[in-house]
Amino acid sequence: MSNEIHLTTPLKTEDLEKLNVGDKVLISGKVYTARDAAHKRLVELVQAGKELPFNINGAVIYFVGPAPAPPGKPIGSAGPTTSYRMDPYSPTLLDVGLKAMIGKGQRGTAVINSIIKNKAIYLVAIGGAAVVTAQSVTSCKIIAYEDLGAEAIRELEVENFPAFVANDTKGQDIFKLGKEKYQNK
Repeated sequence: MSNEIHLTTPLKTEDLEKLNVGDKVLISGKVYTARDAAHKRLVELVQAGKELPFNINGAVIYFVGPAPAPPGKPIGSAGPTTSYRMDPYSPTLLDVGLKAMIGKGQRGTAVINSIIKNKAIYLVAIGGAAVVTAQSVTSCKIIAYEDLGAEAIRELEVENFPAFVANDTKGQDIFKLGKEKYQNK
């Protein structure tokens, strides 16, 4: 049975080390949105020794390109995008302080190794519940790369944003564990 754990950003290593694959987390605080085009730009800034558009230490990046906000709402539908597209960039961002990523689907070996090395986590959000996920967003503002449209980097304020631990700080992988459990029945 999984636990339900409340996390507040910026995330701290000691809190992440207590998490295990399958734990349900409810995140409150600032979460940043970014997809592959924005990730590429962020890594280019890191490689050039330049400042990032947000403080990455303890940060959470949600792989999402949200729909436009309906009247009276801070954000539209905001379901996770496929995470492997960020795999070429994630290790660099983890090395400079990123502590969690939220998306859907498995991550590659290099990312999982970087998660272990940096005592970070990878979380999955439920893809079919994009409207429900968006209900935990209390504010949304573009902070970088407005030219990318839906893929611009946004700063979200979230309250009890639901996600599940897919890769923990120890390198456990929910996708591998689930497959092994199924195959051993």
